[in-house]
Amino acid sequence: MPATQRRILFKHIDEAGYTNDLACYLKNGGYAELRRALTLEPQFIKDEVKQSQLRGRGGAGFSCGVKWGFIDAKKTARPIYLICNADESEPGTFKDRQIIHQDPHQLIEGMTIACFANSVHLAYIYIRGEFPEGARILERAISEAKAKNFLGKNILGAGYDLEIYVHRGAGAYICGEETGLIESIEGKRPYPRIKPPYFPAVLGLYQCPTIVNNVETLCNVKHIVSMGGEAYAKIGTPNNTGTRLIGVSGDVQRPGCYEFECGALTLGELIYEVCGGIRNGNKLKAVIPGGSSSKILRADARFKLRDKEIGISDIPLDFDSFAAIGTMSGSGGVIVMDDTRDMVDCLANLSEFYAHESCGQCTPCREGSQWMKKIIHRMSSGVVRQEDTALLKSVADNIAGRTICAFGEACAWPVQSFIAAFREEFEAKVR
Repeated sequence: MPATQRRILFKHIDEAGYTNDLACYLKNGGYAELRRALTLEPQFIKDEVKQSQLRGRGGAGFSCGVKWGFIDAKKTARPIYLICNADESEPGTFKDRQIIHQDPHQLIEGMTIACFANSVHLAYIYIRGEFPEGARILERAISEAKAKNFLGKNILGAGYDLEIYVHRGAGAYICGEETGLIESIEGKRPYPRIKPPYFPAVLGLYQCPTIVNNVETLCNVKHIVSMGGEAYAKIGTPNNTGTRLIGVSGDVQRPGCYEFECGALTLGELIYEVCGGIRNGNKLKAVIPGGSSSKILRADARFKLRDKEIGISDIPLDFDSFAAIGTMSGSGGVIVMDDTRDMVDCLANLSEFYAHESCGQCTPCREGSQWMKKIIHRMSSGVVRQEDTALLKSVADNIAGRTICAFGEACAWPVQSFIAAFREEFEAKVR
């Protein structure tokens, strides 16, 4: 039997009678951790977050505590900013939206504690343009929090000031990349910056030290303050601590958003037990494990993990296991495909998205994403040339690793992995 859900972030979501307003949040213990945090030393909170081993939940899985450690308020005369990345644009990913719509004060409380710990007095929530209702919910929640002195001047009499503003994007996927997001907030075209020197902790928003964290990451901060970093680190597995929000979509009986301890169940348990198996009695064909940019896994493939050979159903759901087999858990968006799916058509769908969303700054990505889209659509429609499969892979190979930001990999990896896993379907189009 698979592990049962351990709801920490989703503890109250979907409870009967639970609403997203402040009164309901307070009734369920809301802002208690903020009151406590304001009595602690900021460095103590930073140390607890580092001890918790919390990793970023936006895609890269970088240590939150280490990221915060790059900034030292005592060594800079410039203001420090914090940005919550709510630009959830990765196809197959929908977990942050759940928090924003159903429990926005959890985000604001976690964000406020993070700001206090890092001496931040001005913060932004950057939300994607396609979330108009989410933006309205956050604006209302911020107003409610300010009315009760959980935000604004002299918060809860502790002598700490903080303003949080919602900044709506215009619907560009590239703004999920932190430096492109920063450029967008500054009112510029969202071209990602070259790192170094424009590492946000050094030269971020308005050329000042800046922390960029994902929605789910910041929500975890309040729970780390509540239970302590050491206790939090005992949840999950070593280097993969805490819980993870997993959004499952595609060809399963029960798609949805679930919360489990990291590494507590396998991919097979998620698909067959939690989600009820493949719909319509079909068979599993492939899984994209971490949002559409992560490399696809073929259902009948075998993988080497920790000196063992395992199948797709035996892969633990954690950061390190997916990285070890050559893909990533990314944004937690699991896309399941059954044996009725044409892999060339599926890749054509993804390539259409990435070609549309390229910011155009780097030539390999700007030109190559369009070339890949044209080739794949030609193959999908049956107008195929003998060299198309090799040409398609060659274009992808010449994008990955040759662009300023990770968008190059995001559009190239699906092409590389689809061809590697299902080359026979591409060759069949040629034949």
